Amino acid sequence: MAPAALVQRAHAAGVGVLALTDHDTTAGLGEAAQAAAVHGLHLVPGVEVSVSWNSHTIHVVGLNTDPAHEALCAGLDGLREFRDWRAEEIGLRLAKAGVPGAYEGARGYAKGRIVGRTHFAHFLVERGHASNLREVFKRFLVNGKPGYVSGRWSTLEQAVAWIRGAGGQAVIAHPARYGLTATKLRRLIGEFMELGGEGIEVVTGSHSADQCQAMAGYARRHGLSASVGSDYHGPENPWIELGRLPSLPGGCKPIWESAAWTGPALSAATG
Repeated sequence: MAPAALVQRAHAAGVGVLALTDHDTTAGLGEAAQAAAVHGLHLVPGVEVSVSWNSHTIHVVGLNTDPAHEALCAGLDGLREFRDWRAEEIGLRLAKAGVPGAYEGARGYAKGRIVGRTHFAHFLVERGHASNLREVFKRFLVNGKPGYVSGRWSTLEQAVAWIRGAGGQAVIAHPARYGLTATKLRRLIGEFMELGGEGIEVVTGSHSADQCQAMAGYARRHGLSASVGSDYHGPENPWIELGRLPSLPGGCKPIWESAAWTGPALSAATG
């Protein structure tokens, strides 16, 4: 969705605090800020940085970041250059697999510069190669499938440094999604905290109730702040909606109660 439309939808859903954390870009924040001012919504500027860590792709959210910070902008520029190449490569690989025109079709779904895998998924559903987005990813866009291209992202150290340098708070996004063993997750958290990471996403649209409880346990044991985010990507995923998330489990320290947050009293954050 366009940033202004997203803010309008959030307002209509009763959301008072919205964090916009697009993947590897802050380009939508200006439009979102203008819309937030119109609707009286507290907008938290952010970003979601793609990270390569021990052969896994990890996402690190930055909250309250300055989108004009030089090092952050330069780092995101590099990630977007890779995304541009990856999108073209996905198109070439899908063409070899018998799906011509995928890159051009995916670009037609993109609202901005970045052409992501979800845009390819929309095109493939449109052309009848799958019945829904989940099926597209399973059949075409994950490791071992025709349209898969491995990521070459930032390091964990770089991502946290960019976010902290831009005055933001670094948060491990949807940690239960990565399929990490308990040992690897503890190692990730340890390295993340040593680098200055502050939070972990506990409640998110892609976590089950049991996973939310498990991530709450990690937050409490490691002294990390806990965040709440819908991980909303658009109306095509009706099981994830803005403003419809459970509260944090007991004993968690909400990240919006830290000193870095300003504005009205914050009781929830949806991103």
